[in-house]
Amino acid sequence: MNHIRGVAVALAVALALGSLPLAAQIGHDEYQRRRQAARKSLAGQVLVLFGRTAAEMEEHSAQVLQEPNFLYLTGWTKPGASLLLTPSREVLFLPGHNPDKEKYTGPLPAATDPDIRATAGFEAVLPVEQFEAQVARTLESSARISTLLREPYAAGLRKLAPLRELADAETVIGPLRARKSAAELASIQRSTDVSVEAHLTAWRRMGPGLFEYQLAATTSYVMLERGCEGNAYDPIVASGPDATVLHYSENSRLMQAGELVLMDVGSECAGYATDITRTVPVSGRFTPRQRELYDAVLGAQKAALAAVKPGATLPQINQIARDYLDSHGRLGQYLNHRVSHGVGLEVHDVPSATSLEPLEPGMVITVEPGLYIPEEKIGIRIEDTLVVTADGARVLSAALPKEPEEIEKRMAGR
Repeated sequence: MNHIRGVAVALAVALALGSLPLAAQIGHDEYQRRRQAARKSLAGQVLVLFGRTAAEMEEHSAQVLQEPNFLYLTGWTKPGASLLLTPSREVLFLPGHNPDKEKYTGPLPAATDPDIRATAGFEAVLPVEQFEAQVARTLESSARISTLLREPYAAGLRKLAPLRELADAETVIGPLRARKSAAELASIQRSTDVSVEAHLTAWRRMGPGLFEYQLAATTSYVMLERGCEGNAYDPIVASGPDATVLHYSENSRLMQAGELVLMDVGSECAGYATDITRTVPVSGRFTPRQRELYDAVLGAQKAALAAVKPGATLPQINQIARDYLDSHGRLGQYLNHRVSHGVGLEVHDVPSATSLEPLEPGMVITVEPGLYIPEEKIGIRIEDTLVVTADGARVLSAALPKEPEEIEKRMAGR
């Protein structure tokens, strides 16, 4: 119950402040608690994680630079770091200063800096050159290594400790990431509030003769203006037939009168994502057929939302939405994706859409049924981000209208 009260307080503060600065990051004390929780699960093993290198960071979007599991346990966003956890010890390894590279990047923290322990939030910070020796010494009393089984890092560990078993670290970290703390929920609520504002700003601009990318640009502007890193994922602004393509992201079409536009747009603020979709009429009013299909999707979402509570599973929620659509004109055949997934440091976070683990208070998920009918050039999806509570769920994106009458009223008031 203390966790739930903490969550409620954090959400209330976030909503009251409305404009938390980007600097409102998770504190060192929370990262320490996360590492302590992970260490309690390490009986007979050590945990080794690698942050992304500078080259790997260049391959990822500006919003998701650091490896999420590494970020979750360390809060460290700079390249080239490694982490060693044992039941009794935690060490962060950092690369040294490179004057030539730092001409381009600026000075980066190094293990030799006098204030590095306070900066990193670790009692032990060592140069990366000591990593192999420290791991080898630790393995003298450990049977296996828990790590992320990605290459080339797993191969390096196998070479370093050929007689030790490698276990998947996500089995240790995943359950911790799934249940959000009060601080995490405040960050997700912040991202959600900014995303709601971005959607509404785009609605005010929307109309026939506008390109999809212009609405995408409007939402991105709001996110950056409000101090967020930007989009948590490539924004989808899909009008007419484009909306029948699930991951459409060209955003290049000229919107026409009488069409619907599906906007799947969510921001990332202080490292945490949200995921919101609305489908609205370009001209401001639904046609009778559009309204019929929209009501079916909205009904499916409401049925699924009512089923979200501790003990339920995401596949069960998915089936409820599908059954609802099938009971309304056999529409389930036009739903071609699962309707729920976790949200957090990643837009598709823990729990996964196929997870059979029961939901718990503090988990953040989406509910997003849809219909995609190419022959009618209609795609409709309604998606909210919500947090599981002790007796149900709280919709974090409830401020963004989804009742058709309210959408039309908002569009009329542009």
